[in-house]
Amino acid sequence: MPDLPWGRAPYPVLVADVHGAVVRCNDAAGLLLPAAAPGTPLTDVAPDWLCAAHTALSLPGPHAVPDTEGPLRGVIGGRCFEAHPTIRKDGSVAWWLVDDTDHQLVREALCMERGRTAFLAKASNVLLSSLNLARCMDVTAQMAAESLADAALAIAPARGQRLPVVTCLRGGAPVLSTLTVDPDDVPGLGEALRGFPPVPSRWIDPATAPAWMVPEGFGPVGSIVITPLPGHGVPAGALILLRRTENAAFRDEEEVFARLFAARAGAAMSAARLYAEQSTITDVLMRELLPPVLHHISGVDFAGRYRPSADHERIGGDFYDVHPAAVEGEASLVSLGDVCGKGLEAAVLTGKIRNTLHALLPMADDHQRMLGLLNTALLSSHHTRFATLVLASAVRRGNVVDLKLTSGGHPSPLIIRADGTVEEADTHGTLIGAIPNISSHTASASLAPGESCVLYTDGITEAKGGPMGDALFGEERLKRALSDCAGMPAEGIVEHIQMLAAQWLGNRPHDDMAVVVISAPRTHHLSAVNGHTRGRFTA
Repeated sequence: MPDLPWGRAPYPVLVADVHGAVVRCNDAAGLLLPAAAPGTPLTDVAPDWLCAAHTALSLPGPHAVPDTEGPLRGVIGGRCFEAHPTIRKDGSVAWWLVDDTDHQLVREALCMERGRTAFLAKASNVLLSSLNLARCMDVTAQMAAESLADAALAIAPARGQRLPVVTCLRGGAPVLSTLTVDPDDVPGLGEALRGFPPVPSRWIDPATAPAWMVPEGFGPVGSIVITPLPGHGVPAGALILLRRTENAAFRDEEEVFARLFAARAGAAMSAARLYAEQSTITDVLMRELLPPVLHHISGVDFAGRYRPSADHERIGGDFYDVHPAAVEGEASLVSLGDVCGKGLEAAVLTGKIRNTLHALLPMADDHQRMLGLLNTALLSSHHTRFATLVLASAVRRGNVVDLKLTSGGHPSPLIIRADGTVEEADTHGTLIGAIPNISSHTASASLAPGESCVLYTDGITEAKGGPMGDALFGEERLKRALSDCAGMPAEGIVEHIQMLAAQWLGNRPHDDMAVVVISAPRTHHLSAVNGHTRGRFTA
């Protein structure tokens, strides 16, 4: 047979006839398949996958094409080859064998890298979707157990002598426990919790794993990885991965990948911890800024409501307080005000005003002096905002509640008499925090049983809405509404005002709204005839 071009090809080329016997092979094929010689059965010199492909290709009819997708691949001598057939005129087949080992390794590495990237992306999405620390620890342990090890432990920094640990077996649910253990007893764990670089797993003897670290029913530990969970400025904890003895030990690249996962888990846990700390701080501050719940104090009924300008906010620029009298027989002090602006910045100034008024309580009987000192304090704090304020002192004498009312640029309080008449208190003054010298006038009033005094902010009267959508609620409409509240308890009057304002507004934007009602309680006597008739209340 004359030499053909493939005889000098750098690829191994093997020719076999329709009967499955080797016809010839080039030098490269001879090196790959040393037993290959003309006349030798292909089954004696070639791997099964190549023999099966040759038999299928040699069959006559529609079965003459191998049933494969893409190039035919198989292993020869520990390396991966692609086999490309060429059918010759005499029916024999020339098999071109192309070494695909390196390409196969690249494909496998690329596939693994894509899988790891997808896992890390999923881990980031799942971990960062929650700002709950316990949830982040659960997800960290569960994802690590499912994809990185046979079991995983997510450990948060110690709280005193107690160590929060979430343990998860592959296929199981995470379990939280709080242990009184010393992390320094486990090689590498104490360092990881302090944020030091991880100790290579080959340096950790699995036999030294303490009982608390090995889940129940796990069996002998074959390999351990301990890596820190990096946080924002401070360590977020540590991650422990466990493999059983029957499984392969952690490879170096697996430890590196575990650190990449731990970096994402640590960031999520750190963010959750920071959020929890900020929420705690916010709640503490919010309790100081939120208006108090009012009730019956020293024989006087108080009620109040606050509605911020935005439904998603809890605080704003309107505020009120009731300071009970320190001594029996003295007046309780009520303050209601409106700081220029809305939202958190306005709420910060309301907090300062409320704290300042609280510090000035020893001079609560002198409203003008309190307002003057408050004005000086606001001007010295370099705030660009100002406030309006009304002070009310209320003390019960017999069945009557005596009032002193002083306005600092604020709408005058309204007094509801027993017959439904609504009076405007004769008080006026300069707003607070705008100019150095202010003035104010104090009015006196008395409330008979069933009568009330209403303090409110302009968010009520300036509420824009109604049938046409652009009319102000206004003082006159408020007075008419209050005239219908004669004899109502303080709580009922507050709810009625808030309801009317809300109906007037609809879903339109509005300013902060605050209302405080001071009422002289009715005196009720229960009477009955012969002890059998229904009682009645009389004023």
